[in-house]
Amino acid sequence: MATGLQLAIAAGALIGLGVAFLIWRLAPADPDLGEALSRLTPQTRSGGTRLSIDATDTRERLGLWAMKALPAGTWGTVPTKELAIMRISLSRFYGEKILYALVGLLVPPVLTALFTVLGLGLPVVIPVLGSLVLAIVMFFLPDYNMRDEAKKARVEFSRALGAYIDFVALERRGGAGPRQAMEVSAEVGDSWVFRRLGEELARTRWSGVTPWEALRGLADELGLPELEDLADIMRLSGEEDAQIYTNLRARSASMRAAMLAAEKGKANEIGERMSIPMSMLGVIFLAILVAPALLRVLEGS
Repeated sequence: MATGLQLAIAAGALIGLGVAFLIWRLAPADPDLGEALSRLTPQTRSGGTRLSIDATDTRERLGLWAMKALPAGTWGTVPTKELAIMRISLSRFYGEKILYALVGLLVPPVLTALFTVLGLGLPVVIPVLGSLVLAIVMFFLPDYNMRDEAKKARVEFSRALGAYIDFVALERRGGAGPRQAMEVSAEVGDSWVFRRLGEELARTRWSGVTPWEALRGLADELGLPELEDLADIMRLSGEEDAQIYTNLRARSASMRAAMLAAEKGKANEIGERMSIPMSMLGVIFLAILVAPALLRVLEGS
């Protein structure tokens, strides 16, 4: 009896897998020109890794295969800016989505087989539907994780950028030129934010792009309006020789004020959430105190 159920479970899992691949193949999808060109490009700027067959990461290899085999409409909306700030290649992100989907596809049959061994038989339709639903949910889970991690990275970038602006302002007040002030300030810190800024500024020495244009491009790529404001201020200093010490200090002060207000908002939100269980405890305590007297009144009546 157990062997027959196990065979039925395996057959259901194979049927579900076949249906999932059939839906992927039959779903209409228009070719994405940007994605098609990115497949022909040997490098990706966001991840900083080479998209080649020699990739050692399993997710890279699986993602490269999926980019070539699966239609472009399979992936939905790609969080491009989030991938850029996390420096994760597109192929690795696709490979992670495929791995998550495979895990979701295999978990229900494995659990059903375990229940069968324990003597708790389940209909075949349950693991089949469970595999399809869980695979779809797990397929989109990396998108949520990527956006959450990128949100935290942007907060960290904003904090470090405030300190960087102060350093640039001090260098400019000391008589350094715009480029020198930006490059020297990027060498002060050792966090990934300062290293990222240093890489962009170092690239401008041989690319022919001004440092403020490079920072503006980085701001557009990562979705950081604060960095774009810094690029505009430095452009005024470099092209119009404007005195920007006051502007830089005012910008860093406004950034710190905004971050402080955000932290206070989070603290108030946490405090409000903590007040709910405290209120419930108070209600329970009052109920314990009132219950004996109320029971005596009811018994006397």
